[in-house]
Amino acid sequence: MAKLKPSFPLFLLLRLLLLTLVGAYTTLTDASLKGLLRPGADFNINTGSLLAPILIPRVPGTPGSTAVLNHFVDFFRTNLPKWHLAFQNSTSVTPAFGNKEIPFVNLIATRDPPWAQPGEVGRLTLVAHYDSKLYPTGFIGAVDSAAPCAMLMHTARSVDAALTNKWAAMAAEGVDEFAGIEEEKGLQILFLDGEESFISWTATDSLYGARSLAAEWEQTPHPALSTFRTPLSAISLFLLLDLLGSQNPTVPSYFRTTHWAYRHMSNLESRFRSLSLFKSSPNHPSKRSQETAPKGQPQKSKSAKEPAFLIDGEKASEGGFFGSGIQDDHLPFQARGVEVLHIIPNPFPGVWHELADDGEHLDMDTVEDWAVLVTAFVAEWMELEGFMDAPSALLGKRSGGGDGNVKVECKSEL
Repeated sequence: MAKLKPSFPLFLLLRLLLLTLVGAYTTLTDASLKGLLRPGADFNINTGSLLAPILIPRVPGTPGSTAVLNHFVDFFRTNLPKWHLAFQNSTSVTPAFGNKEIPFVNLIATRDPPWAQPGEVGRLTLVAHYDSKLYPTGFIGAVDSAAPCAMLMHTARSVDAALTNKWAAMAAEGVDEFAGIEEEKGLQILFLDGEESFISWTATDSLYGARSLAAEWEQTPHPALSTFRTPLSAISLFLLLDLLGSQNPTVPSYFRTTHWAYRHMSNLESRFRSLSLFKSSPNHPSKRSQETAPKGQPQKSKSAKEPAFLIDGEKASEGGFFGSGIQDDHLPFQARGVEVLHIIPNPFPGVWHELADDGEHLDMDTVEDWAVLVTAFVAEWMELEGFMDAPSALLGKRSGGGDGNVKVECKSEL
């Protein structure tokens, strides 16, 4: 029998095999969880440097959309200059405006190891949409999805110094592009435009930005013989946040293939709660009621049943998974083979697609808890234990809304 000549270099095949079998994941210590920076005043709905500028109508192609996009750009250029920013542009007609081409602009923020080469980095990809609905007029969309966007900004800021510290330590030890696939890990944030429908949800009146980006990335090749053929195949996990910020959310695990990642996040939530670090918890020190103790004895706090955001943490991998059945930005990517962890409540918040979905109806303790939970998940995924700065080192890096170096002009007004 003739020996088959491999059509693909053996070492690349081995690397691809290892990529599917190996998934290092370093747990944060309790001290690291306690030391994570909380958003605090930056999430103030009126004056917060991260959240407040997003709490405006931001329909694609309008000045509001452009203002929010510039807010993102200013934040990264001013506070996180080591991140690479790129725009992906498209236009489309919509049912609301006949033959008028409406512009959609996706913002891609990426932080890779400094030695990484194109096509050699697998990226944890954090995703939220930044557009808001055309109707009802004046719709803000605080949970849908201004708050998730602010959470991702907070996460990027919280882990940025740790990424620098880790990669500098690796470089000092002589780690380079030959160090092995475990260190070829980057972080990517997608702020997607045009998720909402203009009139009513259909396959063509929805997901404008996501459909365009997924299709473009599928057809954008990396250099020949790269580990990852396209930017799409370089997504190690597509972590999509949506409809987050209302009180008492319940988020199921939707997909079997990413249940392991869901369980990692669920375990982090449990640890935050056991350490009394979740401000939305009824057992947080600020909320615990006091039992009346007999005279002369110390007062005791009365414990309440601890809820959970992620309700399927104890679910076995062999359990039933039926998909979300929810139409969202993950669909064009999932259809092309990307693994998705969808963090969206079921049932939806009561303010969904109502004018009441504004800043005043956010539960700010819940918003902050989601922000630190996502940050901790990212820190563990990127193996940042031992490299996280103390909160005091990050306070000076809070965004102040600086000038930025890039401005996006509104291409069209509705």
